[in-house]
Amino acid sequence: MDEPDDSLVARLLESYERCGGIEHVKGASLPSKMAVAALTQDLLYLIFPGFISEHQASSSDLPRETAQQLSSLKKRLQREVAKSLAMYPVPDKNAADIAHAFLATLPDLRCLVQTDVEAAFQGDPAASGREEVVLAYPGIEAVAVCRMAHVLYEMGVAFLPRMMTEWAHSRTGIDIHPGATIGTHFFIDHGTGVVIGGTAKIGDRVRLYQGVGLVARSLAKNVERDEQGHALGGKRHPTIGDDVTIYANATIVGGDTTIGERSIIGGNVWLTRSVPPDSVVSIDLQQVSIHPKKRLPGDWVI
Repeated sequence: MDEPDDSLVARLLESYERCGGIEHVKGASLPSKMAVAALTQDLLYLIFPGFISEHQASSSDLPRETAQQLSSLKKRLQREVAKSLAMYPVPDKNAADIAHAFLATLPDLRCLVQTDVEAAFQGDPAASGREEVVLAYPGIEAVAVCRMAHVLYEMGVAFLPRMMTEWAHSRTGIDIHPGATIGTHFFIDHGTGVVIGGTAKIGDRVRLYQGVGLVARSLAKNVERDEQGHALGGKRHPTIGDDVTIYANATIVGGDTTIGERSIIGGNVWLTRSVPPDSVVSIDLQQVSIHPKKRLPGDWVI
C-alpha cells in the first residue's frame, strides 16, 4: 500500500535531523552544482570559440557574442563566488574583484591550452587534425577545465574549483584536482581512469596514458585541516619532470617522489621512490605465455 504523502514528508524531515552532515538547510547558501556546470560549459565556449556552440561563429559576430558571453559569465560567476565567500572568506577580496580577475586570465590561459592541443596532435598519429583533437579528445576538455579551475583555486575560492573539475571528471573519466600544477604541452592520451592529486607538480611536455595515478600515500584517519577544509602536511603527490612519458596504469605515489626529466615509466609500474633523469622504469620477470588455441567440443566461443 502506498504510504500517505504527509507521513513520508514527516519521515524525511525527521531524517534531516537524525542523519546529519548531508543536508544544508541552515546558514549561507552553497554554490549551485547546476549553475557551476553551466558556467564551466560557457567558459569552454570562450576557450574554444566555434567548437562548443551548436551554430558556427562567424568572424563578424565573434566580438558581439564574446562580449555577451563575458557579461553573462561575470554576473553568474560573481553570484556563485559570493556564495563561496559567505562561508569561506578570502582576505581583502570580494566576489566582483575575483570574477573580474579570473576572467582577465582567459586570454593567456587560452594560449596555454593551445599548447595542450598541439601536444595531442603532434603526439597521436591517430589524430586527423587539431579540430578532431578539440572536438573529440577527453583529455583536452579535462585539462582545459582544470587550468581554469586552478586559477580560482590559487585565488583561494572554495568549492567552485573542485566542482568544475568534477564536472569534467564526470564527462571524461579523468580526475584532476584543481590544486595540481601543470606545465605546457600536457597530453593525456585516451585518459580514462587518470587521477592527478592536488599537490602534484607536472613539468612541460609530459604525456600520460589511461589509468595513470599520481597519488598520495594513505593518511591517518584523523587528518588535520585548515579553515577551508584542506589537508595540512605539505606536499602529498609526486613531482613529474619535463618530457616524461608514463604508460598505462602506472601508479606513482608520494610527495617526496620525483620522476627525473626525460624518463619513461612503463605500464603497470607501482613506484614509491624517485627516479633520476633519463631513466626507463619497467617490471622485470613478467612472464607471458603464448600457446595455440585449442577449442574443445562444447567450449564457449568468445
